Amino acid sequence: MTNIINFFIRHNFPGFLSQFASFYHKNSFLVAYLSSFSEGLVVLHCQTEITDAMTLPEWTRLENSAIIYPSCKTHKYAAVYRMSVTLDSKIDSEILDTALLNTMPRFPSFRYTIKKGFFWWFLQRLENDPQLSSSTSLNAFNLRKNGGYMFKLSCTGARIDLDVFHALTDGTGAMTFLLSVAAEYLKLSAGVDIQYGKWVFDPSEEPAEEEMEDGFDQFSGTKGALDSEEKAYHIKGTVERHDILNSLGVSIKLQDIASVAKTFDCTITELVSALMLYSLQEVRSSDNSVRKSSHLRMELPVNLRPIFESKTLRNFSSYVYIGLDVTNGDYKLKDAIQEVKYQKRLYTQRSHLTKRIAANVALEDNMAIRCVPLFIKKPIINIINHLKGDKYATYTFSNMGNIELPEGMKEHVKDIHFILGRTRKRSGSCACVTYGDTLNLDFSRKIAEDDFERAFLKNLRSLGIWARVQVPSPSLRPERGRHDRMRPVFKSSSLIPKFLLCI
Repeated sequence: MTNIINFFIRHNFPGFLSQFASFYHKNSFLVAYLSSFSEGLVVLHCQTEITDAMTLPEWTRLENSAIIYPSCKTHKYAAVYRMSVTLDSKIDSEILDTALLNTMPRFPSFRYTIKKGFFWWFLQRLENDPQLSSSTSLNAFNLRKNGGYMFKLSCTGARIDLDVFHALTDGTGAMTFLLSVAAEYLKLSAGVDIQYGKWVFDPSEEPAEEEMEDGFDQFSGTKGALDSEEKAYHIKGTVERHDILNSLGVSIKLQDIASVAKTFDCTITELVSALMLYSLQEVRSSDNSVRKSSHLRMELPVNLRPIFESKTLRNFSSYVYIGLDVTNGDYKLKDAIQEVKYQKRLYTQRSHLTKRIAANVALEDNMAIRCVPLFIKKPIINIINHLKGDKYATYTFSNMGNIELPEGMKEHVKDIHFILGRTRKRSGSCACVTYGDTLNLDFSRKIAEDDFERAFLKNLRSLGIWARVQVPSPSLRPERGRHDRMRPVFKSSSLIPKFLLCI
C-alpha cells in the first residue's frame, strides 16, 4: 500500500495533491486529518520545492522534542519563555512593526501554527502577517487570538520582548529571530550599518533549506536507551496563582565569575550549576519534611546544533541531568564543582546524547503508538507529564552562552535577557545569557518563598562574586507602575487532584 501511494505521489499526480490541499484549505479539520493520517501511516506530506526561492510546504510534521508542548498546553499552563533586548532609546512601535514584517520572510519556520491531526500534531502554514502585541506578563497565550502565531513581539520603553511557545523553536532559534528583528529596527530607525553574522540574519537573503529541516530525522532507526533516574527533591513553598510569575534578575561582571571558574578549572555553566546544587543542599537541610528525596538534580538543556552539525532554526535541543546524591551527607562546594564538571562532560558527549535522543524518537516512530488517535494520546501524555515530567529534576538551568553582536549594533544594544515561564511541578527555573561584559541570570518561580535565590546569592558572595539584583527581573519590569506585592494565593481543600482540574 505504501509503495503504491509513494509511486502515485512521485510520478503521476504531484499537482493534484497541491490542488486538493488548496481546495480544502478552509476545511482545516480535513487537512489536519489527511496530514496526520499520512504522518502516522504512510509518511505522506507536501514536499518543499527548491527553485530560485524556497516554497513553504502548506503543512509539515512537528519535530520530536516539540510533541510534548502542545500535548500539555492548557489555558493556565504552556511552555513559554521570553527573550528581551534593550536598546539605547525608546522603541517606535510603527517602525518595529515594519521591521518584524521585513524580517519574517527570512524565518519561514516562524510562519506556522500548530494544528491537531487525527494521530499527531502538525504545523500548518499561516497566510496572515503577525502583528505587534501589547506588553503583558509572561503567561500562556491564546494562539487563535494571536492570529495563530506561536510567538508574540511587543515593546516596553526601550525594550523589545519576544514571548515564544516552545513548540515553535528553542532558545537559539528565538534569540536569532529577536536579534535579527532588532537589527532591522536599528537599520530603519537610525540608519545603522549592520554586518550580518551568527546571531543576526540578513532579511534580504533567501532562507536556506537546512534551516527548515527536522534535526531529529537523523536519529530515526538508531538504537537508543533512556537512563533510569531516581525521584529528585523538590523545593516546597506556597504556590502562587497561575497568572503570577515571581522573578529576580542577577547581573554579574563576566570577568569576576570567569576568574573564579578558572581557579576551579571549570566552565561558567559548570560553576553556576554547582553553586545551585550547593544552594539546594541548604534549602533541603532546612526542610523539615519527613519524606524528602536525597537526590538533588539540575536539568541542563543542550543545544544540539554544534554537536550534530545542524543549521535548523526549529527545535533541536535535548537535556542532561546533573546531580548530587546527599544520602550519606552534604557535599563541600569544591567537591560539588568536581562532580558537576565530570557529569556534564560525560553526559554531553555525542554518543551519550545519541542514545537518549534515539530512544525518544523510537517512541514516536513506534507504529502502535502512531496509530493511536490523538484524542486518546493527548490526555495520557498530559497526565504522564504532570505526574512524572518534572519528577526527575529539582531545578532547570538554561544557559544561552555568550551573544556577540556586529560592531555597528553593539553601541545601540544595552542589555539582553532570557527568562523561562512557569513550570508545572518544579518550584522554578533560571535562564542565563552573557552580553558584553555582563552575565545575566534571570530566576523565575511559581512559589512565594525565595529561600533558594537567597542561598544562591549568599554562596555567590562567599566566592567573592558580587552581583546587582533586580526585582522583578528586567525582562518582566513594566514601563510604569509599581510591582504589586499583595497577591492572592490559590488554596484548595478539594479532594480532586489538581492535575485533573487543568487538563
